[in-house]
Formats: sequence, structure tokens, C-alpha cells
Amino acid sequence: MSDLSRRGFFAVAGAVSLPLVMPTPALSQAAGSQALPDLTSPEINRDSMLRVQASLQEEDVPWWYDGTIYGIVGESEPKPLVRFQGWEVYWVRSLGDESYELTGHTVSFFYDLETGAPLEKFQNPYSGVLNDVTAAVQGGGAGAGFNYSVNGVRPTKFIDQMPDKPLKLQWSFARDTIWMHAETAYPPGLPQPRKQRQTMFAPLSEFADQSIRNLPSLFSSTVFEQWPKWMDMGDRPGHVIWHASGAKLRSIDDLPSSFRNRLETEFPERTTAFPFSGAETESTFQ
Repeated sequence: MSDLSRRGFFAVAGAVSLPLVMPTPALSQAAGSQALPDLTSPEINRDSMLRVQASLQEEDVPWWYDGTIYGIVGESEPKPLVRFQGWEVYWVRSLGDESYELTGHTVSFFYDLETGAPLEKFQNPYSGVLNDVTAAVQGGGAGAGFNYSVNGVRPTKFIDQMPDKPLKLQWSFARDTIWMHAETAYPPGLPQPRKQRQTMFAPLSEFADQSIRNLPSLFSSTVFEQWPKWMDMGDRPGHVIWHASGAKLRSIDDLPSSFRNRLETEFPERTTAFPFSGAETESTFQ
């Protein structure tokens, strides 16, 4: 979420969330009667990550999330600023070289902490200014997403600037659930702070069935970022933390009606991730 660099949250994001970490050794003893794939394999990690986060077949993969943004200045206690609700939709296509590209759109709206009402104005506790609140909107077509391969998950536009590293993720499990720990892979040279860590959950039995190409998933994510642009903080010290949780949807029909109505009214071009030429917007990384 660069305003929600994401996907992550989902991406993502967006989004939508892109890690290079080691697998949990105990997972090899995992689920008793469940025959899990070899999670030490970069190929299995690539495919498993896409099944959890999106899909291994070409289709819209929508997500719904909500959460809170906290402000941090110096050593002060984190201050809750606003709530948010958001939509991400992904599309994954094979590039024909054992890699995939994930593209999509993210739309987040902001709400009052106490009333939950949509925010058009925000009384900024740091600057004293009444800010105009704008939606966090990101996404793009082919080339503007992330490349998934056995050598890692990297922004497509920056893949030549980021080293290869075998894709081995951290997996955990308990009872009937498996979860994947992930960190966003940011290109070099971006302003700091910038960090995202998320965990995505899926049913263990369905994860073990590799014929299921799109898993029903949940996620929780924490993102460290600079002040949102609409807060107009300039060079004031400090940063924000986004915390969000959400679920993969079967379709846009699963969205809360009030959010869907606003999404379709204000950003109808972002209700699908296809075609790849979709809505134009600034780079995911700001």
C-alpha cells in the first residue's frame, strides 16, 4: 500500500506481500494423513504462494480487507488516525518461461475512527490542518505487477535491479490450517520507512490437494510507511503503520453493498483486473 503497498496487501495489496524467507523445518512432519507438497522446493513455493494469494489459472481474484492506520512520531504512543476498507483484485498470467506475472488493482476508502462514516475531511492532529481525504488507488496493466519465479518475487519493472534468490517461504500449521509468512520485496532506493509483513491462511486439506488452483484464503498484514499524501505532512518527522485483515472473495458479489456501490460509482474501471491494459495510475512504488 504505497498508499497501501500491499497486497498486496494483497499487492497488496495489493495488492494482494512478496517474501524471500526460509521454510519451517517442522512442516515436513505436518499434517499426519495430509500428503503435503515438498515445501523446500522453489517451484512448489512459487505455485503454492500463487494458489494462496491469487490463482494458477487466469481469472479475477478479488479480496476484501479493513483495518486501522496509526501515526508514529518519535517515542510517542502510536495514535490511531483513521480506519479503512479496501478491495484488491488480481490476475495471474503465465509468461511461458516457468514464471508468472501478477497484476491488479487496489482501492481503499477511509472512515472515521468513532462513527465509521466515510471521511471527506480529516482534522490532522499533527499539523492542525483540515485535510481533504482521497481514496488510495493503485494498479496497472502488464509490466506494472510482480514477477513470480523460482528466483523470487520481484516488481516486474525492477527485476533486473534485484538479485536472484531461490524462493523458499516460511510456512506454519496447526490443526486444519496452514499459513504462509511473507514480506514485500521493494526495489532499491525508496524513501524509508518501508516494510510490509503479512501472513496468509488456507485450509490444510485443500492446500494439500494440488489440483485446487485457487485456495480460499485469509490474511493479516502490517505495513510501515511514510505519511499518506493526503495528510500533507511535508518534511514533518514520523510515519504511519497500517494494520489490515481480510479474505479472498468468490466474486465482487461478496462485497458489502455500501462499499461495492461506492467502488462501482467512483472506480468502475477497477472492478476487474482484466484486460491488462486496465486503468492507468502512478507506480505502485512511490
